[in-house]
Amino acid sequence: MAAAASDLLKLARAGIKTQAVRADARKPFRFLLCGDPGLVSEFRGLLLRGHQATGVPLDAAATLETIDPQRTPVLTGNDARVVVFLGRPGDAGGARLELLTTLKLPIFVLTVDGSPVATLPPQPVSAPQPGETAYYTVAAIDRESLRGRVFPHIIDRCKGHEVAVGRRLPILRETVSAKLTRDAASSALKLAAASAVVENVPLLGIVLGAVASAGDMVAITGVQIALVMQIGATYGHEPDVGQIWELLPVVGGGLGWRALSRELAGFVPVAGIAIKGAIAYAGTIVVGEGASFFYEYGRHMTAAQAAVLYDERKRAATTFARDFIARLRAKKK
Repeated sequence: MAAAASDLLKLARAGIKTQAVRADARKPFRFLLCGDPGLVSEFRGLLLRGHQATGVPLDAAATLETIDPQRTPVLTGNDARVVVFLGRPGDAGGARLELLTTLKLPIFVLTVDGSPVATLPPQPVSAPQPGETAYYTVAAIDRESLRGRVFPHIIDRCKGHEVAVGRRLPILRETVSAKLTRDAASSALKLAAASAVVENVPLLGIVLGAVASAGDMVAITGVQIALVMQIGATYGHEPDVGQIWELLPVVGGGLGWRALSRELAGFVPVAGIAIKGAIAYAGTIVVGEGASFFYEYGRHMTAAQAAVLYDERKRAATTFARDFIARLRAKKK
């Protein structure tokens, strides 16, 4: 644990990726809105809701541009991410949505039905690709109706701009943080699995095992610290090394998960690759969710809340490892 703390200190002093996170937070982007004027206004107000008492910043308001779907739109610049058409039942049929496909952007058609959620048709499983149209029917323009598929799918089509989107559009911060956390967890899984492979290869593992193990600790710590700073920037904070110490208990929890993963990998060769990767993934999820909770509520999770989260992620990691091992054994047979 002392070595892990030393690695963390070195990374903190280096101000890991601070400038990159600052740049990500300032990236320009636009959402193009069209359709029923009242619904467009309602959707715009929802996206901008949550800024401080000083009011909506000009750079936030400028990210939402209203266009006319009855005319072929002409884009200026390349910062537009998505098109969102809002209407009542039947409105989409009378709109010239084919004109929007010329923009080569993902098109989200939101029909506001007002019916009970249980009676609404299922929403698309994945976000539309550039130039494609996806149809969503929602009960209302509110957080609960849109957070299930609409918001996550919009953020999926903002790759590389997630931090900037969350920083300017507060209602999307929870969704952005979840996406950043999943991406960071996937990176941690790959790093842990790669080092576990080295440790379990005869001779190579003897020569490079310790180096790989130390290296993945530093690399995964870097991923987790960068994640904490990204989430902080999403919630409007300037990324700096001070955040690392402010949230040290969160990141420290991740270090404990990595220590456990190395132990399990040592006891269970080959299968340990899956265990190590799974626990690195789960540990990073814990770091991201812990940081998100802190910035959302201004405090750390209570011991009871943290225990529940750890137990949930631990079970998920174990399930992942068991499934991986079962598939591996099935292939051998």
